Amino acid sequence: QVQLVESGGGSVQSGGSLRLSCAASGYNYRSYCMGWFRQAPGKEREGIAAIDKTIDSDGSTIYADSVKGRFTISQDNAKNTLYLQMNSLKPEDTAMYYCAAMPRCVSWLLLDSSEYRYWGQGTQVTVSS
Repeated sequence: QVQLVESGGGSVQSGGSLRLSCAASGYNYRSYCMGWFRQAPGKEREGIAAIDKTIDSDGSTIYADSVKGRFTISQDNAKNTLYLQMNSLKPEDTAMYYCAAMPRCVSWLLLDSSEYRYWGQGTQVTVSS
């Protein structure tokens, strides 16, 4: 049974940092593409960062323009854990953050939430001005 468990959310002031973690279990972690998404109240879920694990990708990463240069996605394969380092946080980053796993990686759809099969329960990030 695939399980994804996020942690590390919290409340910070604008300009602060947080690191989110996503512990994965129940599948071959190395084979599924992984992504981070967020959803603010009244808004659609937004793909913000992902790791490509297709054969030719060499583990490349992709970011939404809204977080590029501020957020960094990484992973520890030995721990089956995905991370999201968030720096220079802004009030507009306030949202519920989710990690997700895509069994059949499609490189050009890594920020498309509809392509992900497994989801964590989410962790709340609140940034105050």
